[in-house]
Amino acid sequence: MTELTASESILIDSSGWLEYITADTKAPHLMRYFDTDSRRLIVPTIVIYEVRKILLLRQSKIVADYFVSEALLHQIVPLDTQISLSAASLSVQHQLHRADALVYATAGATQAELITTDAHFDNLPEVTVL
Repeated sequence: MTELTASESILIDSSGWLEYITADTKAPHLMRYFDTDSRRLIVPTIVIYEVRKILLLRQSKIVADYFVSEALLHQIVPLDTQISLSAASLSVQHQLHRADALVYATAGATQAELITTDAHFDNLPEVTVL
């Protein structure tokens, strides 16, 4: 893993947020990314949807609300036409599922390094799989 510089942005995908919020096994490996300057952490709206839904199903409304309050401290990136078009191409090119393609396209649109625990992103440029 490389050290972050002041100019880099990072995007933590849904799997990383879930590990962090639920203090799961990979949470310690993610801490350094969450401890960074909040302006450098990018949160796509698709991540807010995915993580809140999973937390509502598996945890509680309190935990889901806590996640949202944490996510809103960072730069939220809404899904737009350019990200959607890019995601469609990336999905075909890399055989990514819809949400993964949207996350990866958002990382590209914001020039952010994607941090994930999801093996679907293995071997993609600008991705760190923990």
